[in-house]
Amino acid sequence: MSNNGSGADSAAGTQSGASSVDNALRLLELIGERQALRVSEAAVELGVAPSTAHRLLNALRRRGFVLQEKPNSAYRPGPVLNEIGLAAIGRVDIRQVARPVLEGVRDRTQETVSLSLLEGRNVRFIDCVESPRAVRVGNRTGVVLPAHCTAAGKAILAAMPETELVRRFAGGELATRTEFSVSDWQRLEAELVEIRRAGYAVNIEEGERGISAVAAVLRDRAATPLASVAVVVPVNRLPSRAEAGELARALLAARDELQETLRGQIAD
Repeated sequence: MSNNGSGADSAAGTQSGASSVDNALRLLELIGERQALRVSEAAVELGVAPSTAHRLLNALRRRGFVLQEKPNSAYRPGPVLNEIGLAAIGRVDIRQVARPVLEGVRDRTQETVSLSLLEGRNVRFIDCVESPRAVRVGNRTGVVLPAHCTAAGKAILAAMPETELVRRFAGGELATRTEFSVSDWQRLEAELVEIRRAGYAVNIEEGERGISAVAAVLRDRAATPLASVAVVVPVNRLPSRAEAGELARALLAARDELQETLRGQIAD
């Protein structure tokens, strides 16, 4: 009898441990998608008591996966999550490899150029070189915006399989940043089709007022999207999609160069 009881206890403990791991991973997904998560929201999403959600979030905080700016505030992505995102594209530091190419595009276009990664439904700018012009878009490193509101994010989304898009945007709800943001799922799908056809994405004041951008995706040898490169400009220098062609040509040439370099280094 005692042996059976011990086995049952062990099985129950294993199930409990697996459940805790699943819940912790789900919390990381939610924080990656929303960029901020409160204990009460976590409890509702997981279907657990607030005390359980608080315990899990604190464990993630201690390990650096999430951070909390002050007691009782929302939890946000921590430094470890960002490093994991960078490691996921290979053992090469993409920022180091990309920097000369970003500088080359900056010199050719005289505009700010950025490098971005996708995090859930958002895009994070991980490196940036500023335009030398007096009126320019400033350094955006560390900025996080909804992916569908940026050229950088849309370029990556357009390169993803349909099944992955549906998973990430379950429900089809799209947050908006400005009155120009895409808020309708069908409209976004149509734009992604056009991005695939053209080879680049355009944003006219969709993520931030006064800022436009052109972006192209970087892929690995299996055609999986790794990141995106974008030229980011004041809207008066790119007031509509019709003016994006010249910037796109400079960007695509540099993207192809960077893509080949990355593929070679990741394969080594």
